[in-house]
Amino acid sequence: MSAPVLELERVTYTYAGAEVPSLRDVSLSVAEGEFVVLAGRSAGGKSTMLRAASGLVPHFHGGTFAGHVRVGGLDTRQHGPAEVARIAGSLFQDPESQVVLTTVRAELAFPLENRGHGPAAVARGVEEAALALGIAPLLDRATTELSGGELQRVALGAALAGRPRLVLLDEPTSQLDPVAGDELIWLLRRLNEEWGTTIVLAEHRLERCLPAADRVVVLADGAIACDAPPPEFLAWAAGASPELQTPVARMFHGAGIAPPPTGVKEARRALRARGIDLDAAGALEAGDTTAPRRAKRGERRAAALAFDGVWHERRGGATVLRGVDLVIAPGERVALMGRNGAGKSTMLRHAAGLMAPTRGRVTTSGRVALLLQDPNDYLLHEHVGDEASATALAAVGLEHLVDRHPHDLSGGQRQRLALAIVLDSPEPAAVIGLDEPTRGMDRAAKGTLADRLNAFAAGGAAVVVATHDPEFAAEVADRVILLADGRPIADGPATSVLAGGWYFATETARVTGGRALLPDAGAAVLRAQEVVAP
Repeated sequence: MSAPVLELERVTYTYAGAEVPSLRDVSLSVAEGEFVVLAGRSAGGKSTMLRAASGLVPHFHGGTFAGHVRVGGLDTRQHGPAEVARIAGSLFQDPESQVVLTTVRAELAFPLENRGHGPAAVARGVEEAALALGIAPLLDRATTELSGGELQRVALGAALAGRPRLVLLDEPTSQLDPVAGDELIWLLRRLNEEWGTTIVLAEHRLERCLPAADRVVVLADGAIACDAPPPEFLAWAAGASPELQTPVARMFHGAGIAPPPTGVKEARRALRARGIDLDAAGALEAGDTTAPRRAKRGERRAAALAFDGVWHERRGGATVLRGVDLVIAPGERVALMGRNGAGKSTMLRHAAGLMAPTRGRVTTSGRVALLLQDPNDYLLHEHVGDEASATALAAVGLEHLVDRHPHDLSGGQRQRLALAIVLDSPEPAAVIGLDEPTRGMDRAAKGTLADRLNAFAAGGAAVVVATHDPEFAAEVADRVILLADGRPIADGPATSVLAGGWYFATETARVTGGRALLPDAGAAVLRAQEVVAP
C-alpha cells in the first residue's frame, strides 16, 4: 500500500501568546486521491491544520509545535514551506495576501517559473489554469483592479497551475458567486477523479462540497470529533453538532425524514420515493422583481441611502456602475447579490464615500459604517484588545481573546473583529454596509450576526449586505437587489428573488420548488405534504 500523501502524527500546536492549543494530539492520514472536507465551528482548528500541512505552522507562525506532519514523505520539521509547495498547492482565506504580482498572467506564471519550467510549459500552464477557472479574460488585467471573487480565482489558479499532488484549500468558495462556486467544486472533483489529485478542503457551506467528498473530518476545539463518509457525518451531526448540518439535512431532520441527504438531487429523489412531488405542488408566486423605479424627490429626501443616476467608469474605459437609481430607507435590510464583478463592492464603496461617481450623485442621511471584504485592512495593533473597546469586542464574542495577535485569529474571528472596529463609534451609523461579511463564519456566528444586524435595523439604521450566501441573505434581508453588469436587474422581497431561481436561491428553495427559503419553513412544507401525499 502506498504511503499517504498527507499524514499528521500526534500533532499539538499552540500559537505564540495563546493560552490553549489550536491543535490537540491530532492524528490523520489522507491517502493519494482522496477528497477530504474539513468541517467544524470557527476557531476549531481547520485553518491551523491546513497551515501545518503547508509548513507555515510552525515555520512562519512560530509558537509551540509537537508531533510530525509529513507531506509526500517530507517531514515539515526538516522541510519548510518552499519545499512543501512543490507537492502541495495552497489557497488560504485571504487571497489578497497571496496575490503578489501586478498582472494576472504574471501571478499564474510565477509558481511555474519558480519550479524551473521552460517558457512553453509556463505558457501552457497559465492558459490551462485560466481556462479551467474562467479567468482567461482577466489575464492581462492588473491584480489591483480585481474584485474579491476574481482575486480568489486567480490565487487558486496559481495554486493549481503546477498540478500539485495535494491541494489545500481554506474556504475557497467564500467570495465566489454561486455559479463560480459550483464550477470550482466541479473542477476540484474533476482534478480528483481524472488526475488523482488529493483534495483537502475546509468549508463552512458544506452543501456545496459534500456530494464530491469521500470523507468529512470534523475538528472541535483542535481535536478530531468525527471522521466519516458524508452520509454518516450528517447522521452524526444531527445529534452531536446540529450547527454543522447542511440546510437540506436540517430540513429533513425537522420534518422527521431520515436518512439526511447529502445534496439537492438526493433530497428530491428521496421525496419522490415518499410520494411527494413539490414541483407539482406549485411554487411561491414570483412577485414583482423588476428593476427599481426611479424614486420621487420626497422619497430621496427621507432616504438613508440614495443613488441618483450613478455611473462609475475606470480609467481606460471599463464601466463598473451604469446609471444606478436606488433608494434605501431607514431601517431597511437589503442584500446585494450578483456574480463576481457585477458592481456590489463598488456600490458599497460609493455609499461610504471611498469612491466618487463619474456621473450622478450618492446621498446619505448620516455616517456610513463599512466593512470591506478583507478584515486584515482594519487590523493595526499587536493585540486584539487594542483594536476596539471592550464593549465592542464583547458584542462580537471576542472579549476572551484580548491578548492574542489579530493575525493569529481564525478567519471568522478576524471578520468579527473587523466588524467590531467598524461599529465602535460614539456616532450611530445611518447606514451599515458589509461586503461578504460571512467569510470564515460558521452557521452559529452567521445567526448571531444576522440577529445583530436585524437589531440595528430595528433601531433605524439601513443595513446593506453584499453577499453570495443565499441562506444568509434570506435570514438578514427583507429586500434583495440582484446586480448584473453594473446595474440592478431585479429588486424585490427576499421571498420572491430567492425563491424562483436556481443559482440565486437557497438550498431549501431548490428542494421545495420555491415554497420555502429556510430549513424550518421547508420542514413545515414537507410535513404538510406528507399528510396529503397518497
